[in-house]
Amino acid sequence: MLLFRSSFWTTLLLAGTLGCSKSSPTVVPQGPPPTTPVATTFTNPLLAAGPDPWVYQKDGFYYYMHTTGNNVVLRKTAKMSELGSAVSTTIWAAPATGPNSQNVWAPELHFLDGKWYVYFTAGPPGCCGGQRLWMLENANADPTTGAWTERGQLAVPGQDLWAIDGTILEQNGGRYLLWSGQEPNSEQQNLYICRMSSPTALTGARVQLSAPQYGWELNGFPKVNEAPQVLRHGSKTVLVYSASHCSTDDYALGMLTAPATADPMMLASWTKSPTPIFVKNPAGQAYGPGHNGFFTSRTGNEDWIIYHANPRTGQGCGDSRSPRMQKFTWRADDTPDFGTPVPLGVSLPRAGSSAGNPSYFFSPR
Repeated sequence: MLLFRSSFWTTLLLAGTLGCSKSSPTVVPQGPPPTTPVATTFTNPLLAAGPDPWVYQKDGFYYYMHTTGNNVVLRKTAKMSELGSAVSTTIWAAPATGPNSQNVWAPELHFLDGKWYVYFTAGPPGCCGGQRLWMLENANADPTTGAWTERGQLAVPGQDLWAIDGTILEQNGGRYLLWSGQEPNSEQQNLYICRMSSPTALTGARVQLSAPQYGWELNGFPKVNEAPQVLRHGSKTVLVYSASHCSTDDYALGMLTAPATADPMMLASWTKSPTPIFVKNPAGQAYGPGHNGFFTSRTGNEDWIIYHANPRTGQGCGDSRSPRMQKFTWRADDTPDFGTPVPLGVSLPRAGSSAGNPSYFFSPR
């Protein structure tokens, strides 16, 4: 009997213990959820295709464009290394017919006098012979929203000549258009400058600043100087341009320099480098590097060049040209040192990951 009672109370006590355990489970402390490591590097190319890349930065964002052939597309991103995931917005599509219905090339976005402007190249049906500069305008704060209005052709008064690759230079309180154009009855491409009376109009005569003259500028046909871009560093204004025809592997970057206070309409203000400053790197799958743009890191302490190049020899002027970017430095004479095109697939530190000395570009921030 004693054995029974002992077993009974033991069983009852065990049941009560299990009941308490079920109604009051043990709580295991949980740590914070695992975090995804932030990438500190990137690799080129930024996109599989993207000829004639251009970047404009404002209010903490980068706006990116490149040649598409039949429309104007704008991408917005906070990080250039994440360009591939940026949302694309088509802001203009070429009409079915007309003087700007074909060969839409090299769009550039600029913020001028409180509005956004895009300068791009286009022509009528045919193989590029009628290329001219055209304009779009948007008064919205964010250029990826609001209405874009076509503002027509941008031409030198009294002239209607072949023109591509328009960009903006601001110096000494004046504003100027730089572009690649031709003389009458000639297919050779030269660099020109003309004063702007407004973001949509030129005034006065144009001045030729550069023509193909050195051996490295004369590869392919026609002979080419094109895609002018502007930097300012220290006391110097630097005009970087592309030379030789894009159909060749030897498409490369050249340079003109002028004092930052000089009159840019005076040819005597400019000095042309006799040697190229950025050339192909076959071992790194970079053929025909050129048609570049510039931007700074969001912290303002790094300078970057963005450019296109082909991954293999003989690929010419097509969509195999991909956009790539890399940091650059400055020489003691205030000219840029772009180094060598970095090989595809090599890990590079993202923008803002190291310190440096800020320079100043002409594009307003």
